Amino acid sequence: MSSTIMQAPGFSPGEDAPIEADEAKNPFLVALGERTRALRSRRGMTRKALAAAADVSERHLANLEYGVGNASILVLLDVARALQCSLAELLGDVTTTSPEWLMLRELLENRDEATLHRVRVAVGELLGTGGANASHGRQRSPQVALIGLRGAGKSTLGAMLAEDLGFPFVELSREIEKFAGCSINEIQGLYGQSAYRRYERRALEEAIQIYPEAVIATPGGIVSDPANFNLLLAHCTTVWLQAEPEDHMKRVVAQGDMRPMAASREAMEDLKSILAGRAAFYSKAEFQLNTSAQPVDATFQALRSLVREALELPA
Repeated sequence: MSSTIMQAPGFSPGEDAPIEADEAKNPFLVALGERTRALRSRRGMTRKALAAAADVSERHLANLEYGVGNASILVLLDVARALQCSLAELLGDVTTTSPEWLMLRELLENRDEATLHRVRVAVGELLGTGGANASHGRQRSPQVALIGLRGAGKSTLGAMLAEDLGFPFVELSREIEKFAGCSINEIQGLYGQSAYRRYERRALEEAIQIYPEAVIATPGGIVSDPANFNLLLAHCTTVWLQAEPEDHMKRVVAQGDMRPMAASREAMEDLKSILAGRAAFYSKAEFQLNTSAQPVDATFQALRSLVREALELPA
């Protein structure tokens, strides 16, 4: 199979060496070319040898290395395999920026989830950024965070639990809106997802600092930001409130949001897709409770018993 690389403007296929295009080179392609040359040098390979191993022409490889060849993903995958590195290393992410990062990647590669969890907790404790809640015999944090998709019951059950425990109830979404001075929809519409995540981080940090005891209802998407979710796991006793997709939908509509009804079948499929995509992250919570299995009062009693036992409080 012969792979090809799209030629950038200013190139003729018959030329023996790359010629710089009149227009400025794309910074990403330049960096990609530099990484390709560096990896080739590290492996002790000539350009001819790498081209043969990757089944691309030497001229196309030269274009790639000089930052003027817009290669397809399949070509880059062939080059990465020939260099015996991951595609991520060739493309460049933070874990490929130094020998220490690369050696850490090697140590962690192909480890199971349980091992990776222990490593994450140990690193958090080593760096002072928070390890596991209740690790090394410590009592669990009285800052109880409820996680789960919208409609799981975080606000309803969270308020009931806070009253029962005598803790403040913090709805993180409301705190985010206070910081921003506008609604969450306006934050995302006007300033974008990155700004929203910054407000979310500030609100979470403040809640952790201000309230030594609290019940915190978190936004459903907090698991989408690894830094914010890591902070939550490190400082709070976490409970994943689960529900069936149909119950999520019914509860959202009952809250007055009629948008899901506009295209209910498509909305339901989207909801199921989001649940499936986030389930692995939600499952990092210390406890799980299905809020679809029984009426609200019975569900609250189950949550109350679970949390009181976890915090070693009287039943």
